[in-house]
Amino acid sequence: MSEPLRITPPLDKGTLARLVAGRRVLITGEVFGARDQAHLRMNEALARGEELPFDPRGAIVYYVGPTPGTRGRAVGAAGPTTSTRMDAICGPLFEAGVAATIGKGPRGPDAREAMRKSDAVYLVATGGAGALLGSRIEKAEVLAYDDLGCEALRRLTVRDFPAVVAIDASGRDLFERDSAPDAK
Repeated sequence: MSEPLRITPPLDKGTLARLVAGRRVLITGEVFGARDQAHLRMNEALARGEELPFDPRGAIVYYVGPTPGTRGRAVGAAGPTTSTRMDAICGPLFEAGVAATIGKGPRGPDAREAMRKSDAVYLVATGGAGALLGSRIEKAEVLAYDDLGCEALRRLTVRDFPAVVAIDASGRDLFERDSAPDAK
């Protein structure tokens, strides 16, 4: 098994081309944490022609609602949310330039089509490893929607955050037996 590919957002087309389904990655830099309600509010802002609270071009959005930090940590547990919850509402963010999302589990046809149209990728993080994943978050800052509590939109500064490419920009999907390549 090869070493994980180290990536730093924002992601450009060259980096996206290297993110082949099955490839392990380590992310260092800024990702944006958002769940259902934050997505709905961002979609509403986009529909009104407003800018988002972050630059979506090449961004990675992590489907997470981290718990409060303790003992000097930026956050507590920060495990991924089941991604199908965002499938019907993720399209506008991909259209705005989001290059990748992180979650857990397979994606449905709406999300796969939105990713295909935008040359975006889907990364999975290990469900049940929230404490480990939280330890990879060095800083967390609420950007918008503070009233949503743990589900507010956050800028997360991560170091060596582990994930696996589950769906690549060409549509190969680890969750679909016929399209998944051998992990390299």
